[in-house]
Amino acid sequence: MGYRIAIAGATGNVGREILNILSERGFPATEVFGLASRRSQGKEISFGDQTLKASAMENFDWSKADIALFACGSSATKEFAPKAAAAGCVVIDNSSLYRMDEDVPLIVPEVNVEALAGYTKKNIIANPNCSTAQLVVALKPLHDIAQIKRVVVSTYQSVSGAGNAAMDELFTQTRGIFVNDEMVKENFTKQIAFNVIPHIDVFMDDGSTKEEWKMVVETKKILDPAIEMTTTCVRVPVFVGHSEAVTIEFAKPIDEKQAREALREAPGLLVVDKREDGGYVTPVECVGDYATFVSRIRKDPTVENGLNIWVVSDNLRKGAALNAVQIAEELVERHLKAKT
Repeated sequence: MGYRIAIAGATGNVGREILNILSERGFPATEVFGLASRRSQGKEISFGDQTLKASAMENFDWSKADIALFACGSSATKEFAPKAAAAGCVVIDNSSLYRMDEDVPLIVPEVNVEALAGYTKKNIIANPNCSTAQLVVALKPLHDIAQIKRVVVSTYQSVSGAGNAAMDELFTQTRGIFVNDEMVKENFTKQIAFNVIPHIDVFMDDGSTKEEWKMVVETKKILDPAIEMTTTCVRVPVFVGHSEAVTIEFAKPIDEKQAREALREAPGLLVVDKREDGGYVTPVECVGDYATFVSRIRKDPTVENGLNIWVVSDNLRKGAALNAVQIAEELVERHLKAKT
């Protein structure tokens, strides 16, 4: 008994991580199809002890799969996800394409798994933005006990969120500084090595970037539309791991002890919060981990009921691949019957 799984975009960062996590967590897959663009057809990819060869999405018969995890960007998703869904394959999409579609549930299993039932409207489920996913996992237990009114977030997002080429650019620029090579900028608007860039995605009319807009609207859809929120998203010279400095204002009184206990008991979270040198988590330490980490829990003295927290997570895992696999796990647990 098991499920036939297709990974669309299997040769990319997130696709490879999805395959790793499916294997690590022992997902009940009877058959796994690694799919990619025509130019990546035939590339070898690992799935546990197996080596798969990527097939072209253009030629795939989607009726052969029960679940398809898409990690191939909005343009390819726009072309192939409806075909997969129409063929009876449930799509779990990592792109931004369907996140704000009212007929598509936007899911973080630790936060709003009950909304998963809505997948039947289009046979599609959306995975949130990487920075949103870790944020709402940390906000949910606090919202449950004290009702969040307002959130202010500054992100410190790693270059892996922009893909393989962006990671290569950070490496090349860093090396180039030491050997006096020409500074080549292709994936970012400014030098990323030894620098930070307050610009992720395109600018919008109100001066915010689309990444900042995504965090706001996705948090409202997943957690609570009444929450007021403002964000500043910054790209930093870190390979993997997103960090967030979060200031939260609550409707009800909450102290540090209550917050710490609620966060420690919540699924998907680990609290590392010692008020001493090194008593907190940084991106380097979160890489490869399933958890979202919370540190620096302290009172915000500028508002009546306020806290500050520091949130760190592996953006390729909880921010993308892990959340997608968790959605698949909940889908088969709650809604899909295994094939014999």
